[in-house]
Amino acid sequence: MLIIFSTHFWGPVANWGLPLAAIADFKKDPEFISPKMTPAMMIYSAAFMRFAWMVQPRNYLLFACHFANESAQIVQAYRYIDYFKMGGKEKAFKAKLETPKVDTAS
Repeated sequence: MLIIFSTHFWGPVANWGLPLAAIADFKKDPEFISPKMTPAMMIYSAAFMRFAWMVQPRNYLLFACHFANESAQIVQAYRYIDYFKMGGKEKAFKAKLETPKVDTAS
């Protein structure tokens, strides 16, 4: 049977939306990072990485998808901790105040 007719192919392909969304969120303000969903996604991806590795035959596409998601969620968790717990919010606020305003009315 061809791989494209298998759930070993379409399951991971459908799952790629999760890490792609997390990677796209790198450019967004850390204010919107969920402190509950990020660790939940980390646990979810870790569990499915193990599953993808242990199932026979090994599902490398699923493993890669969840590895990418795990990595993206770790970055998001760091961004959250930096912003809310290590003074990043105050630094961003101070930087916003120091930015010179451009007068476009002229």
